[in-house]
Amino acid sequence: MPKRNWEPSKSTVEKSPNRLQVSHEQPGVMAQPHWHAQFEVNFVIRGTVDYRMHGHSIRLERGSIALFWGGLPHQVVDTSSDPEYIAFHLPLVHFFRLRLPYSIHHRIIHGATLLSLSPDEGDFFAFDRWSQYMRSGDEPRIEHAIDELLLRLERIPLESFGLIDPAGELARAEATAAPGAFVRVKSICDYITENFRHDISAADIAIHANIHPKYAMSIFRQSTGMTLNEYVSLLRLSYAQAMLINDDAANVLSIAMDSGFGSLSAFNKSFRKVTGRSPSDFRRDYVPRLRRDRKIDPVALAATDFNRPEGSRH
Repeated sequence: MPKRNWEPSKSTVEKSPNRLQVSHEQPGVMAQPHWHAQFEVNFVIRGTVDYRMHGHSIRLERGSIALFWGGLPHQVVDTSSDPEYIAFHLPLVHFFRLRLPYSIHHRIIHGATLLSLSPDEGDFFAFDRWSQYMRSGDEPRIEHAIDELLLRLERIPLESFGLIDPAGELARAEATAAPGAFVRVKSICDYITENFRHDISAADIAIHANIHPKYAMSIFRQSTGMTLNEYVSLLRLSYAQAMLINDDAANVLSIAMDSGFGSLSAFNKSFRKVTGRSPSDFRRDYVPRLRRDRKIDPVALAATDFNRPEGSRH
């Protein structure tokens, strides 16, 4: 079976930070890194998947479970000839529901990948069921599958596991957010994901959550490892990335403004901080590949696909 190329024009995760999305398919090799404002869980059913993450590389093999923060650039650089995997893209609000040791939680949000090293044959049945439930459109099944998935992720540190850290630094011994902060942070996330393309401030966010701005900034950073401004910027950059990939006609200035940046200079500075290059260079590198992808015979392409829901399509 030929390796599949990732088609960025079909990806929807970048524009939908508050939407659960599932890919159950043959993973696609990516010409460029991408990022999105969800955390991602990969489970490899067959074959191998090679990733280049933020500062490190990793190979996922049959039975591997990997958990990483999608807000940092990552890229599938290669696969075996017959791979199949399930990728869950979960809104950030679920990440800080995880009862992981804080040192692990902190390092994941800063670029580490948590990897299970204890394959469990029961995972093949469980992940397939969670995939079906999450794509069913039935809210009780979706919530049940998410709860079970989070419990499975919490079990990883109780067994043999790896934590691949690009910096190799130990986390600082800081306290986690109080359990009661979850409702507040969820409210903050909901408000930001609905309004990130507008001019919003910490005061606006705090008013919505009915708390003091300083407290809003404190509990959000404790829970996510990010400041409110960093999270708002990430959502704007993710949205802009999707526009750069999918809308050849839109100029960079209009993309910057439509994504919520107040100026082109602010957009360029933020974009370069994440990618190391300008938005124009990013688009230039993608466009030739996109034009080749659009010439692919859809019949031949469909013959290589597994059951593929409408969603992220890595």
